[in-house]
Amino acid sequence: MKKLLSCAAFTLTTLFFPCCKSYQYGAGEENIQKSNLTFGVVKSKIIKGQTDQNEILKTFGTPNIVAKNKSNDEIWSYNRMSSVSKGGQTSFIFGKKASASSSNQSFDLIITFDDQNIVKDYSVISTSF
Repeated sequence: MKKLLSCAAFTLTTLFFPCCKSYQYGAGEENIQKSNLTFGVVKSKIIKGQTDQNEILKTFGTPNIVAKNKSNDEIWSYNRMSSVSKGGQTSFIFGKKASASSSNQSFDLIITFDDQNIVKDYSVISTSF
């Protein structure tokens, strides 16, 4: 009888006082490496007709792609991909899981240099999906 009462008390306690911990998985943003390849940095550091390749290298590092266009201008391309996950909470008592979501972002910077290695033009493409 004592075992039955103990078992009933434990069951009622867990049902009516669900103060057990909930755990969050993947909450918040996780950036392994911070990048200065952002729209703000691009706008503040690149000036058409003034910024040269050495300044670009110091600011953004080595480009992902180097090419030449029809006019024989050198083109540098930078790309940054990031993934943001936002997780829900899991309750082990009731076995429910709240919604979890993730999104991906891509940031592309394309710089065209003139024959003196000065920025002729640049464009930024930012997508989120």
